[in-house]
This record gives sequence, structure tokens and C-alpha cells, in this order.
Amino acid sequence: MTSSSANGRRTMGPRLIALVGPFQSGKTTLLESLLVRTGAISRQGAVRDGSSVGDSSAEARAHAMSVEANVATTEYLGDRYTFIDCPGSIEFSNEMRDVLPLCDAAVVVCEADPRKIPALQLILRELEELGVPRLLFLNKIDIATQRVHETLGVLQPASRAPLLLRQIPIWQNGIATGFIDLALERAFVYREHTPSAVIDVPAGDLPREKQARYSMLEKLADYDDALMEELLSDIEPPRDQVFDDLARELRDGHVVPLLIGAAERGNGVTRLLKALRHESPNIAQTRARLGIAESGPALGHVMRSMHTAHGGKLSLARVLRGSFTDGSTIVGARGGEDRIASLSRLIGSAAAKQGKAEEGDTLAFGRLDHIATGETIGDVKAGKPQQITGQAAAPPPVHALALSIKDRKDEVKLAAAMAKLTEEDPSLVFTQDQESGEMKLSGQGEMHLRVALERLSARFGVTVEAKKIGVSYRETIRHPSHVRGRHKKQSGGHGQFGDVVLDVRPLGRGEGFVFEEKVHGGAVPRQYFSSVEAGCRDACGHGPLGFPVVDVAATLVDGSYHTVDSSDMAFRTAARVGMTEALEKGGPVLLEPILAVSIAVPSEAMSRATAIVSGRRGQILGYDARPGWEGWDLLETQIPESEMGGLIVDLRSATSGVGTYTCKFDHLAEVVGKQADAIVAAQAAARAAGAH
Repeated sequence: MTSSSANGRRTMGPRLIALVGPFQSGKTTLLESLLVRTGAISRQGAVRDGSSVGDSSAEARAHAMSVEANVATTEYLGDRYTFIDCPGSIEFSNEMRDVLPLCDAAVVVCEADPRKIPALQLILRELEELGVPRLLFLNKIDIATQRVHETLGVLQPASRAPLLLRQIPIWQNGIATGFIDLALERAFVYREHTPSAVIDVPAGDLPREKQARYSMLEKLADYDDALMEELLSDIEPPRDQVFDDLARELRDGHVVPLLIGAAERGNGVTRLLKALRHESPNIAQTRARLGIAESGPALGHVMRSMHTAHGGKLSLARVLRGSFTDGSTIVGARGGEDRIASLSRLIGSAAAKQGKAEEGDTLAFGRLDHIATGETIGDVKAGKPQQITGQAAAPPPVHALALSIKDRKDEVKLAAAMAKLTEEDPSLVFTQDQESGEMKLSGQGEMHLRVALERLSARFGVTVEAKKIGVSYRETIRHPSHVRGRHKKQSGGHGQFGDVVLDVRPLGRGEGFVFEEKVHGGAVPRQYFSSVEAGCRDACGHGPLGFPVVDVAATLVDGSYHTVDSSDMAFRTAARVGMTEALEKGGPVLLEPILAVSIAVPSEAMSRATAIVSGRRGQILGYDARPGWEGWDLLETQIPESEMGGLIVDLRSATSGVGTYTCKFDHLAEVVGKQADAIVAAQAAARAAGAH
């Protein structure tokens, strides 16, 4: 599957390349240009008019943005490449978490826009931690307004590894009309939608080229002693040595090569393909990075799951070792077994059937119903394979909606549809609140949930109403009280009799509910104590203000019983009656949940973030530099749960789409005045409406 030319740079075998980058940097356009240049499609489509191979789903078309990974396989000079174009929006970034570890390399599409540096940093950090080789494609060079060295200074803070300038533009009247390749020492003139033409290096650009090339070689020499000696001795290194160094340092993550171009015009695309062909790792090198043995039974890994309208479930998987054939049975790392129903090579929404999946291939496997995204697969004859990578953990949700359906019989349909949507996208979370009965959909932002609901309607025929999530208000009491609760009922046969005397008092915040008994002389038999406690708890389920009661203690101090008519139910009823009275007499107080919220934002956006928190009745506890993240801060706050709705929307607006937060319950705090009155009135109205 692999071979080398004399200089060791030529690698064969299918490659998997991720296209990643900030929102609207031009990734899908670059994919389109790559497919045209490799002959996979005849004409370059455009995202803006809905004619691109990528972003072909109804949701992507409607919003003119990538909302899912686009997959396309093509060939270039005899080598097969699968490109996976990952969404740039942070809300859909989970799409790349199970993809990236399996890639041979990633092309990070970016532009010279300081506002997008934090988003670029997020993506590069992900690649750095995974150890995925990466190169930058500086897009939109045709409309660049600053010199590339200046751009390098803007981009470098986003990367831990040094950026290695591979090309410099040829400028004419302030417009980039071509470039000089510093490794090849050749100049190229851009031509619209066709490969660039080779020209002599313009005489006026020679000093600039020499300086930039020397700077590139100096960075490579940091990891190559022989090259360092040559530079110190003023010896021109052989070209093969330079290319071998470029390939090795890319693979080892010591440098991040920077290439330039304009995807929309097809400029710089051929050189990018050449760099990928000669310098990106192959499947054998990716296996080594993942710690997979060179030899052994067939091994693959599922990167993505898709549920189609007519073809059932498709699992996008890469073959890491050996091969799989259509119709063979595979087993997952969790023990699930399935027969491969089909093998397809994808190019956008189109699929071409294959009889076999070869080593390095990335194909859609049909009907692996018992295999999950992120799961390693193998031939059933070889036994259950070992999981090769940890399954990527979905980020915690930052936005949620309550869902309701008009027709109760659609609930089963909704649950089945949500099971498929959350399998495709594990960053979506669908739950049902046990206390309120509310169905809740949580995810990574407003657009993320909007797209999920659009898919729910279009693909599964389930229409839901979405509204704000209810707040988990509680209540407690201010004062202690002493009450008697009695339940007496006489009818034919046995009657019902229970009689309790309770002391009820408030507790400190967070102490919950406490039941005690201090009965003397057997006034209430011991066998009824648990029923009395249950009755008290029943009353706390719905307090005088309409909310669950917390932080109270009930003590059984006295009572009476009847030898015939007393029962567990009678004492439970009596306790509920008494406890209800005690809560009314105790001065009910409304409590709201306060969350501890840790907000991560670029440092320059800190003042905007603090203003957002203050505008939501939040309390700022302090802030500090985000550990390990240059140019980022962490803001520690406490914010009422009722003020959390839309927080992520405001944060993203204030931070060019990259701000985020984590939160957890911290404590309950008292709500007073008009605000409390309004909450209680709304609860009463909701209960009255529910009763009808």
C-alpha cells in the first residue's frame, strides 16, 4: 500500500485530511476547489447560491453555513484522498472531535483577521493535544491588505508550535498576483480556476525570497543538526533534504507550515495538494501515532453516524489496518455485532458502492446498528477489538429549550427521533425532568438547537413547540410552629383515625428535610413513625407558594391512636394535614437557585463579559488568566438560574463566537418583593391552566 521514491517523500495509499478553521474562513469553498482541481467535479459550485458539493443538507443551505461534516473522496496523481470539511462554528465543533484523531493531517483554513484569532486558537489547541499534523492555508490572499509577515505575527499567538512560512506573495499594485515557493525556489502566477503558471522569480523579489527562505531553513534547522551546520557554513542544502525535513517536522508537530491562496479562485490549491501528497503522513505513520501495531487483524474506527431516510444507518469509518468486505460480519469494542450491508465512497450527498474497504480508506459502512460513533471495529473472526482511542467527550451543554408536543401519541415518535439525532450528534442531550415532567433539549447554542429542531421536523415528521426552560424554584419557612394534624373518618366497617402533634422549624440552607420523633409514652405507636414522615414529605412536595419545600425539620412530639381504626394511611394523611398548616403558619419564603458559572473569554472581551454578568443580577467573584491559554481569562461568577437563558448568545456576540462557560448549582437564595410576587402569581396561573 505504500512506496517511496528515491528522496523518500513519495507516499502512497489513501489519505484522510481534515479541513478545519474558524467560521466563514472558506473551508467548504476550499473543498469545492480541491474537488475541481482533482477532477472529481467539473465545475466549482458556491456556498452562497447553494450549488456546492458540501453543505448540501437543507439546514446548511437554509443558514448558508456548515452544520455538519462534509465528506468527499477524490484522487490526485494516483493517490486517493478523503477530505472531511468540519463546521467552523463553535456550536457544531463536536462534529470534528471523533474525526480528528483518525486524520493523517489537518488543513487549517484561516485569514488575516485578528477577530478570528481566538477561534483559530481553539482549533489549533484541539489539534495540538491530539498530536495531529497540521498546516495552515492562509485564504483570501487576493483581498489581503497587509504583508504576509505581518499576518504571520497576527496568527502566531494562536499556535504553540512556530508557524513556518512556505510561500510569499508576489505583489503587483498592492494585489497578490502569484507567489514564490520557498522550498522549491520557484515563482508562480495565479490563473483563475486553473493551476498557476511557473515563471522566473522576479528580480525585484529575489532579496525578499532569499531572506524568507533563510528564515524558513533556520526554523527547520532547530530540529536538524546537519542542516544547522550547512547554514552556518554557508552551504546550500540539497532540495531533497529540505523536503525530508519539512515532512518530518510536520509529522512531529515541531512546525506548522503556512501556505497561501484564494480558494474561491482556485489559487494556491495545486501547491496545497502537492504539499499533502509529498509531506503529509500516510496510514502507517498515523497508526504509529495512535499506538496501533503494524500487523494484525483488520481494524477500523467509526468517526460519525448518519441516519438516512431510505438507507438506514450509515457509519463513516476509517480502515486502519487490513480490509473489510461487503457482507462480512464485524464486532465493535463494546461487543456489538453487525453484518456490513454496504460499503460506499462518499462525495457530498452522493455515494458510490464499493465491494471492499482497503487499508487507509474512509467509507460509509451500511447498517452497523449496534456500533456507536467513536467505537473501534474489527472482523468478528478475530474477536472483539481493543478500543484504540478514548471516545471524545461531548462538551457540557450551554443552552436548553423545553419541548412540548400537541399530540400525546407523538411522544414515542419524538423519543425515537431524538435517539437518532443524539446518536448522530452526542453534543445534543435530550432529557425529561422528573420533577416538572418537562422534556428538555440541551446543546451548544441557539443555532445548534434550531438546526436540531429543523431536522426533527424535516427528517422525522415531528413538530414540537419550544420555550424557555422552567426554573427550579423552592420555598422554605421563616418561623417555627406547633400544629396538630388529625384525620378521622367513619364509614361502614373500620374507620380511619390518625392524630399527630408536630413541631416544625426552619433549617439552614442546604440542610434539606429532617424528620425526628420525640413521642413519650407510646402516644403514637412506633410502627406509624415512617407513615408520619411520609405524610410530612408529601406536604413538602407542594408548599403554600406552589413550590417544593426545603430546609425544614418536622418533629413528632405527641398524638393519639385507635386500636382498630388507626392505619399507616390514616397517620400519613394526618401528618400531611398538620405539615401543610405548619408551612402556612411558618411564613413561607421563595428561594431561587444560584449557579456557580465559570466563563472563559478572550482577555480583550473581559469588560464586555463582566457587563453581561452584571446585567443578569450576577455576582462577580473574581477573574484570572485561563491556565495554559495565552490571551484568555476565566471569570468566576454566581448567577441566578432564572437569568441564564440566552447567556451563551450574549457571550458569543461579545467574543466573535468563541466565549463559553460551565456551570453547576451552588446555593438557594431568597427572592423578595415584586419579583417574588410575580413568580408566585405565574406559578399559580400555570397550575390553574394545567388543571383545566
